[in-house]
Amino acid sequence: MTEYYYQCLPKRLYQQGNYTLEAVQSEHIEKLRQWRNEQMDVLRQSKTISKEQQIIYYEKHIWPELKNDEPRQILLSFLSNNELIGYGGLVHISWEHLRAEISFICNPRIFGQDQLYRICFIKFLEMIKDVSFNSLGLKRLFTETFSFRKEQISVLIDFGMEIEGVLKSSYKINGKYCDSVIQSVINKC
Repeated sequence: MTEYYYQCLPKRLYQQGNYTLEAVQSEHIEKLRQWRNEQMDVLRQSKTISKEQQIIYYEKHIWPELKNDEPRQILLSFLSNNELIGYGGLVHISWEHLRAEISFICNPRIFGQDQLYRICFIKFLEMIKDVSFNSLGLKRLFTETFSFRKEQISVLIDFGMEIEGVLKSSYKINGKYCDSVIQSVINKC
């Protein structure tokens, strides 16, 4: 089986304690698809993803980017004690301006437990910030979060991501418009 890794990253695995980040592997994509489909109400995903669509997406858009010095996005599996618990990474990367949006989703079982989710999300944020600022030399990371996701916004604030603004009525979810909150952290180095 092929082991996937990003050539733009100096390491294949990033570890902190029991947590690991690595490029999304083929054995992870079905679980990630299921998690995305189960959590569409908190994602910017409007339709369920089929198994075929997931495979095609990774084969055409993700894995070919692994060899690029400046990939359009970097998607990483997030593991705890070698068990897949989530994934995320950097999307909408602007190499010219050295900025990227952080994305993150985890196992719905964890998502439903506020304290465990907070611990996992903060650990992911610590690790992706380290990868972004220290390995890739990015200057700015940002997030866009639906305003009804109060816990998510709170975790981001606790992590040090400042609220920059609110995009009013920016998404229609279940027939209702909602705002989205933009937060960021700047590499001071």
